[in-house]
Amino acid sequence: MKHVVLPTGQPLQWYLDQEIRLAQDVQEELFFCWVVEPTVIYGRHQDMQAEVNIDYCRVRDIKVVQRKSGGGCVYADRGNLMLSFISPDTHSEAVFERFLTQMAEVLRSLGLNAVTTAHNDILVDGRKVSGNACYALPNATIVHGTLLYDVDLDALEQAITPSAAKLQKHAVQSVRQRVMNIRPLLPDISNIEELEQQFIHKLTH
Repeated sequence: MKHVVLPTGQPLQWYLDQEIRLAQDVQEELFFCWVVEPTVIYGRHQDMQAEVNIDYCRVRDIKVVQRKSGGGCVYADRGNLMLSFISPDTHSEAVFERFLTQMAEVLRSLGLNAVTTAHNDILVDGRKVSGNACYALPNATIVHGTLLYDVDLDALEQAITPSAAKLQKHAVQSVRQRVMNIRPLLPDISNIEELEQQFIHKLTH
């Protein structure tokens, strides 16, 4: 897999556009990592009014962006490592499963008890640390996901408003109960840049 180096500090939509640009003539599996200012990203089929606390986001200057892939609503900030994978393989379900497995393997190599789920999440010790989604193009598959390293969990809980039924499905009463940051579990990694370098090294070797 080849790592693509892109400029840092761009808005979220810019990175989503880069996924499509790279997919246009992709010949080998590619990936890149990115970090953004506070942003809520909601899925293609989601009702923004029902899933996003729009007033909270407006007051806090949290951007709200819709992505082309399906799946749930996520919050990202500079404590969240985002990963994008682009493959020339159009068997999207197999590509999705493969990339999730690779992400979990990297986390396990760092000493975390990481497992994938049928809901396209990655859990560590039963708590969600990564949410992922994918979509197919005529000639490629794009997978993208979050990795909660040191996210503002108060902002995450306030910005996203899942239904009671969705929380009940996961046997929790709040988003905060279901997710966690991995920074406290990685004493040898001092910042998100070091975590990114671990992923680059392990996915390209």
